[in-house]
Parts: sequence; structure tokens; C-alpha cells
Amino acid sequence: MSTPEPSADAPVIGATDPASPFAPFGLDRRLLQAVERLGFESPTPVQVAAMGHLTAGRDVLVRARTGSGKTAAFGLPLLNRLADGGRAVRALVLAPTRELALQVTEALKSFATELPLRILPVYGGAPYGPQLDALRRGTSVVVGTPGRVRDLVDRGALSLAAVEVLVLDEADEMLRMGFVEDVEHLTAATPANRQVALFSATVPDQIRAIARKHLKNPVELEIEGGGPTTDHVTQQICIVPKPRRIEALVRWLATTEREGTLVFVRTRLGCAEVAEALFARGYPAEALHGDLSQGAREQVLGHFRSRQCEVLVATDVAARGLDVDHVSHVVNLEPPIDTESYVHRVGRTARAGRAGVALTFGSPTDRERLRRLARRLGVQPEEIRVPTEADVTRVRQDRLFQALAAVSADDLRDATALLTHWSAPELAVAALALLCADRRIPLALPVEEVPPPSVRFRDVPGADQLFVGMGRRDGLRAEDVVGALANECGVNPQALGKIRILDRKSFVALPGSVLDGLLSGRQTLPLRGKSVKLDRARG
Repeated sequence: MSTPEPSADAPVIGATDPASPFAPFGLDRRLLQAVERLGFESPTPVQVAAMGHLTAGRDVLVRARTGSGKTAAFGLPLLNRLADGGRAVRALVLAPTRELALQVTEALKSFATELPLRILPVYGGAPYGPQLDALRRGTSVVVGTPGRVRDLVDRGALSLAAVEVLVLDEADEMLRMGFVEDVEHLTAATPANRQVALFSATVPDQIRAIARKHLKNPVELEIEGGGPTTDHVTQQICIVPKPRRIEALVRWLATTEREGTLVFVRTRLGCAEVAEALFARGYPAEALHGDLSQGAREQVLGHFRSRQCEVLVATDVAARGLDVDHVSHVVNLEPPIDTESYVHRVGRTARAGRAGVALTFGSPTDRERLRRLARRLGVQPEEIRVPTEADVTRVRQDRLFQALAAVSADDLRDATALLTHWSAPELAVAALALLCADRRIPLALPVEEVPPPSVRFRDVPGADQLFVGMGRRDGLRAEDVVGALANECGVNPQALGKIRILDRKSFVALPGSVLDGLLSGRQTLPLRGKSVKLDRARG
């Protein structure tokens, strides 16, 4: 594709209004105010290339990678055209996943805060009732997945007769996920004179056929060069046998400076297992896969966006449309099956041009396949080794000393005033030993690799359940429960059954006699610095 000059009737793109770099696109004043309020400093390349044509009413076919700012590129012209509102559905945006549909909806709502517009997301897995009620009340923009939108059209609940703008977002993903028939059906149900904007990371033959059939003399735009690209991401590979991969991931997490981390696995079962394994090792991790209800999925994504969840473990389909600015690292726990999957995964980091890192684990037999993948993408990944336990200890010690060095002069003076019978060096050594013990940092570097001990929980026939008034949101781990019950209550760890840690509470399976003896002597247990309620689980 080439990048043509805007047509004569397109608004001239230039700094004609120093008050807003978006003013030359001819946007409504209320949209310009929203853009300024949201902190947009200047248009991205895809916005510069596409918005002039879209505000002029032209159809566009845009090839741009995810994270390039395409939502604003089509969203602002769409809202500008519909700025006077109305009860009929005047714009339809189709997206491959409910996550992307919700993401686009939130973006459009953030732009349209001062406009008399209702914007409705519709997607599978959510109850029909609220969506049907919203459609009856009237909405100007519908953003949805092809399957649910077609279902609502077929039911007669959604009319596309008044649609003025149709957007196909991530069209190649809709093709890959089997939505082509639905997209064709819905596109044909819109008026012939509607404007169409098709955005896609790649343009395979079937996407080009849809464009030829449904777009009128479209402007074709290619942003950031041709073909899939991961040039904006630092890429690494780590060769390690699959049975050792979880431990390798844990060590890598412990030694890497990072923000939000997204770990990809191939299966739903593997997704849950990896998240549980990381959580058991002290990392706030959650799983995102297709077996979750919509409410649970939205809760997990909310935790990740708000940084309550540090590591998000996801399958490919579940992560479609995931757009979180603070994802600094993407990890492929297993090599992706093809180049497109790899590009999609890597595209979850380095949003809007930021720097990012992608690490791919592979077995020795995967080495050549990973090299072929790198050649196709025109990159040269760095091969890294698995950190040793000594590496982990050294990094944790360094971070502790950095924290100590950051203590303020005022705090140092106040602490010095507390010294009585101790010399400063003696007290420093004792305090350091206690601090390392509290943070579980070894005082000496390990001299050899020893597999870390693991607690194995088993079914206890006829066991009762101990209620513990603390859960995942409090940072509770299975190891905390085992240690507290053993050290504070004298419970033999071998007597413990399964431990279930929920959001705000936990349950421990114990033989009835052990539970009776435990509760006869205490009703609370010190956990993570708090006195936590204990009781027999009811029901």
C-alpha cells in the first residue's frame, strides 16, 4: 500500500490553531476540549494519516499495528459526524472480542462527555436484558462483537437502517476468529451510502476482497511500514526444558525490573495452573481465559489495570483487545504457533510506541523454529540464561540496600536517638538480620542450585474446613497459612488438606479432631502482621 496525499476536500493538516494540534481536522469544539482534557499532546501517525479523510466522509482501508492510536483515529471523526445525537443507531463499530469492544466504548465515552450521545457496548456472555433495554431507550453508537450484534439484528431488537458510519476494527482478527460471515451479513444490512473505515494489522486476500466489495473508492493507508513488525520491542529467548519453565519464570520475575507483566500460555487449563503457581510463590497473579464469566473477566482486567494484579496470565483469544499502558514485559511461556500470533502477543507491550520487552521460552528442540521466526520478522533476539538462585538472592539484597540508602536524613537522626546500650554497627547488623528474615532474603549467596521445597496438599477424607478471615486481596499465600498454623498453633503440616484462598477469605481442610483442638485454644491467628479471625466454616 501507499500513503496518498489527502484529497482536495479533506481538511488541511497543519498547525493552524496553536490552541489544539487537533483543530485542523475540523473537529467540534467539545471534542477538542475533551482531547485537551485527556492530555493528547499531538496526533499519532495513524491519526494524522486517517482523520482528514474520515472527517471528509471518505472510506478508508488502514493497515496499522495495535497500539498506534487507531481508536481515536476513527473515533473522533465518528463522534464529530454524530455530534447532534439522536435516538437511532447512527454508527456501528465491530470488534473481534468483548475486551476490545469495551475498550473502544470507554475511549469513545471519554471523548464524548460533552456530546448528547449514548454509546452502547454489546457482546456475548453478557445478559440480554440490559442491552435490549438500552436499545429500546435509544442509542447513537453501538460497539459490539459480530456474533452478538447479528443476534440482536436477527431478533429485530437492533436496526441498522440509519447507520451512517461503519467501523471494522482489527478486521484480520475477526477473519481469524471465524466472524467473516457475520461481518458480511451486517455490512450488507447497513445503508449503501454509509461511510466505512476498515482497520487491520494485516491485509490478507480475504480482507482485501471485503474492502473491494463494501468500500467505495477507499483511501488506502499503511502506517509504520509494511508487514507485521515488532521493531518497537526488545526481544529475548530463553532455552529451558518445559518441566523447569515455571521455576525459570519465577527467577526471571524476581530479577527483572518491570511494571505490568503479561504471560501467554496456549490452553485454558495451563493458564489457571501457571497463575496459581505464581500466586503460591508470592506474585500477585491472575488468569484470563475463556472459561471465566464476563463479570469475572472484567474483575480480573480491573485488577490488572489498577495494578492490584502484577502478572496477568492469559490465552491468545482472551487477551484480544487488551490495552493496558503499563505492560512493560510480555512472556511467551510456550512459543506461539505462528508469526501472526507472535506479533499479536508482542503488541500487548510498548503501547503507542513506548519501549517494551518480549521474552519467549522454548525447549532445545524449539531453537531452530525460534530462529526462523526471528528471520521472518527481521529481528535478532538476544538469548538469555535462566537466573540462578544466587542471582535472585543478589538482586534482592541489592534492592534491600537501595531501600536502606534511600532512608531520609531525618529518619536516620531519629533512629540514632533511640540508641542506648547498642553501638550503631551492632544495631545495624542485628536490624539487617531481622529485615532479611522478614523479607525471606538469604544472608549468604547460595553456593549450588537446590530445588526449592514445595508444600504438597492432599485430600483429607472427612475433613472439616477452617475459616480464615483473610484472602488474596490481603496478599495471603498458602505458605503463610502453613507457617502460621505450624509455628503458632503447633499443627503438623502433614495434617493439612487443601487450602483455598479466595479474595477476602480462605479455607483450610483439617481433620475434625485437629480443628477442634485448634479452635478450643484460640479464635485468632497472626498472619502478615494482622490478627485474623478463625472459625469453623459453616454449611
